Amino acid sequence: MPETAQQYIQRILGHVEGQDAIKVQRGTAGKLKKLTQRLTPKQLRWQPEPGKWSIAEIVAHLADVEIVASWRMRSIIGSDGITIQPFDQDVWASTFQYSKKDAKKSLELFRLLRENNLEMLRALPPQAWERHGMHLERGKETIAHLARMFAGHDTNHVLQVERIVGQLKKRKK
Repeated sequence: MPETAQQYIQRILGHVEGQDAIKVQRGTAGKLKKLTQRLTPKQLRWQPEPGKWSIAEIVAHLADVEIVASWRMRSIIGSDGITIQPFDQDVWASTFQYSKKDAKKSLELFRLLRENNLEMLRALPPQAWERHGMHLERGKETIAHLARMFAGHDTNHVLQVERIVGQLKKRKK
């Protein structure tokens, strides 16, 4: 049974409970680089199970999500209460051929986009963090909430990459 929007929010926010969302976001690209730097292109494209994303697909997804994050936060800042459109990550993965993406290029794109978004967040006045959008599936989301969601989303995928790296190490033995 697929998880509900509320279950998704709880799971993602659970990854960053008690942590600084900006600090988590600032560290993600470096963690991913460290985890993947010694892997071959074949290893980066290895799927742990049929239908489960490879590291290359996860990193391509993170780069696209960073574009989404940028657009959503900027839209909210420009128009408090704006409608936030969801997107189907599996359709994007298929349409944009994440499985064929160069993981190292995707990671560099993610890093650059993330730096840009963090710079934007650093420049926000305190009251802007409470501006909000209305996500069509998840309801009201403030900039502060989105920052926590993106940090939790990062952690969720870093944990996936760590598991895959562990599986790859076991396969080598």
